[in-house]
Amino acid sequence: MGRKLLTEHINVEGIDTFEVYRKHGGYRSVEKAIKTMTPDEVVEEVKKSGLRGRGGAGFPTGMKWSFLAKPEGVPRYLVCNADESEPGTFKDRQLMSKLPHLLIEGMITSSYALGANTSYIYIRGELLYVLRILEKAIAEAYANGFLGKNILGSGYDLDLHVHPGGGAYICGEETALLESLEGKRGNPRNKPPFPAVQGLYARPTVVNNVESIAAVVPIINEGGDEYAKIGVGRSTGTKLISACGHLNKPGIYEIELGVPVEEFIYSDEYCGGIWKGRQLKAVVAGGSSVPILPTELILKTAAGENRLMTYESLSDGGFVTGTMLGSGGFIAMDETTCIVRNTWNFSRFYHHESCGQCSPCREGTGWLEKVLHRLEHGHGHMEDIDLLVSVAKQIEGNTICPLGEAAAWPVAAAVRHFRHEFEWHVTHAKEAAQPGAVYRPSAVLA
Repeated sequence: MGRKLLTEHINVEGIDTFEVYRKHGGYRSVEKAIKTMTPDEVVEEVKKSGLRGRGGAGFPTGMKWSFLAKPEGVPRYLVCNADESEPGTFKDRQLMSKLPHLLIEGMITSSYALGANTSYIYIRGELLYVLRILEKAIAEAYANGFLGKNILGSGYDLDLHVHPGGGAYICGEETALLESLEGKRGNPRNKPPFPAVQGLYARPTVVNNVESIAAVVPIINEGGDEYAKIGVGRSTGTKLISACGHLNKPGIYEIELGVPVEEFIYSDEYCGGIWKGRQLKAVVAGGSSVPILPTELILKTAAGENRLMTYESLSDGGFVTGTMLGSGGFIAMDETTCIVRNTWNFSRFYHHESCGQCSPCREGTGWLEKVLHRLEHGHGHMEDIDLLVSVAKQIEGNTICPLGEAAAWPVAAAVRHFRHEFEWHVTHAKEAAQPGAVYRPSAVLA
């Protein structure tokens, strides 16, 4: 396996305590940054590293930091997005529960770089057990002089708070998260102004994912240039992948970006192949919001090149033949999977989680769910298939936040790549409506 920058010590007994974490090199990045570097130098190292946001968007982290407005005498904030509510994604909660001090160290180093004296970890409400772990670790950091006033005698002050949300998917969107953190309903804001100018309490704010902030620790310890040597092209460093579905070895894997998708699925080092000796049918590579791909397109690009676990390779071909790395929620589906049923299930989720602020999303997600329900339960018509594509197009690009796209893209991709399966649900409606019914390629369309 490749290098482990985040999870190398994850199985060390007691690593969730300050004492054990410190013995294994913990908080070195804080000491290095505060004692030997200026905030701008820390930002520059993150830029050199090529680190891209690990929450889904993949935007360069250092560049995002450099956009932060710095008006004189105005407080700035760093907010960690620990909402993690994308179906198929479960990496951040393990990182926080097993290595809480890694996130805290990353928060301190990143807050110093941004000039923030108050920072927040916004955590999903259902993860109260993780919140307790973080609170204990934060108390240890305060007790040992890494949080509070005059950290390490440097004159730099930082207070760190954990705030639980109400368990809404929409609060994974950074402006909805900020609204919730302020005590309001978690509705996304219109942009501009962007959070870097007017974020939390209308002050300059940076919002980063758990994994993104944790990755700052090895970047500062080893240097941005060294971090950039790992990976391929603009996909640098390591990435946590939440692998689930019909795999022999589901779990969380830290990979060096650039591993071939086929190797990730089938090698014993990673997922160990498809369970029960079945055939792979499709993969959702980056969480439920990204386009689904059939086997032939997830293993190789349309040009016949090996598909790699990188931002660029997975998106090769656009949405016609490609997908996205997203949050790394890797869902493998074998030949027993009904694509229509799976798509309907995703659509139920997005309809339920829409905040209702935008008409295209509020109404469109409902239409997608209803039409898919109709097809899945034997009441569909051929025109319903094109209706799904039409509704998805009317949602995409017409909403305040990306939840509209998250609902539309999976549906459009499912029809694009598995239209024959949707047609079978119409031509063989009675059979398709039976519990556990699955389209087989040998089936003859009427």
